[in-house]
Amino acid sequence: MSDALMNTYGRLPVTLVRGEGARVWDDSGREYLDALAGIAVCGLGHAHPAVAEALADQARRLVHVSNNYHIPTQQELGRRIAERAGQERVFFCNSGAEANETAIKIARRYGHDRGIEAPRIVVCEQAFHGRTLATLTATGNPKAQAGFGPLVEGFDRVPFGDIDAIRTLADERADIVAVMIEPVQGEGGIRPLPKGRLAELRALCDEMGWLLICDEIQSGMGRTGAWFAQQHDGVTADVTTVAKALGNGVPIGACLARGEAGETLVPGSHGTTFGGNPLACRAGLAVLDAIDQGALVERAAVLGERMVSGFRQTLGDLDGVREIRGRGLMIGIELDRECGELMRRALDAGLLINVTAGNTLRLLPPLIITDDEADRIVDGVATIARDFLAEG
Repeated sequence: MSDALMNTYGRLPVTLVRGEGARVWDDSGREYLDALAGIAVCGLGHAHPAVAEALADQARRLVHVSNNYHIPTQQELGRRIAERAGQERVFFCNSGAEANETAIKIARRYGHDRGIEAPRIVVCEQAFHGRTLATLTATGNPKAQAGFGPLVEGFDRVPFGDIDAIRTLADERADIVAVMIEPVQGEGGIRPLPKGRLAELRALCDEMGWLLICDEIQSGMGRTGAWFAQQHDGVTADVTTVAKALGNGVPIGACLARGEAGETLVPGSHGTTFGGNPLACRAGLAVLDAIDQGALVERAAVLGERMVSGFRQTLGDLDGVREIRGRGLMIGIELDRECGELMRRALDAGLLINVTAGNTLRLLPPLIITDDEADRIVDGVATIARDFLAEG
């Protein structure tokens, strides 16, 4: 069969055609338990009835108009998501990368407004912020950057969450305007910042007059057991980015800001054709309603503890397992060797999982999984990991 698609993905040998809840089926009728949720996108699982009905209803009314006009669903979603994030202003776009691009532009404009000709942003090693040129530069993955130079100027990189390294930069440079960080690194291997570290960073940014930008593309929308992972430390960023689970599969992203950061962009300084259209925002409203009605934020915290505890019991003492870590339903199992082939083995066992950072099993199941489904994921992943490690 000819394939007109660019060769940008190393796809697994399966064609998925239908989903319901935490389960999907391939074109031969085989069922799989989804422990990845489209890489943290389908927090409500697949074919969620309320989301499907909202989309169908909105599609019969109005799918798209430009941002030259007021859009009621956009205004309502903006108000509600800003409340949950402790923010004041929202810019809607279509993806996490676009949300992070907006955050970078806010930081640069913020710097220029202070007379800084070439503003700089502090970012972290092992970070992942997107694949556009600016977000790719902010990303701390040399493999992802290879072949795409020259990259964008204006970023300084430090070890993940290293306050001392950031203070050293502050002493050396007067042109830093922001720190951009993931409270939990997702692509970097499910690495949460140590408890209290984000609060230290918040205090440093306040001291220096910098913006704190929290990339919550993967960790937001209740996945960690709080609406946003920064809230575990009682922190509110100046700029917060969200996407992935906001539309449960409908492409939508948002850059939220408060204070001066929320007033930095003005008409003509930024924009989007599709961002915040009626259909995408109706999906977002349905997602917020379903998370609230199902108390799924609290549920994610409980399920995460259950699954991490299960993994520590089944794998914690096993040679070859370096660390089991997580926050809510962001769970990583780091091995002492490359383990990409476990995605294929999991598929054979009826599970959808992911391997990130080369050696870390990444689990991002839907927030709607049952206790039994959570236990099945633990048992299935533990079995394939044990068998793999036993082979030496």
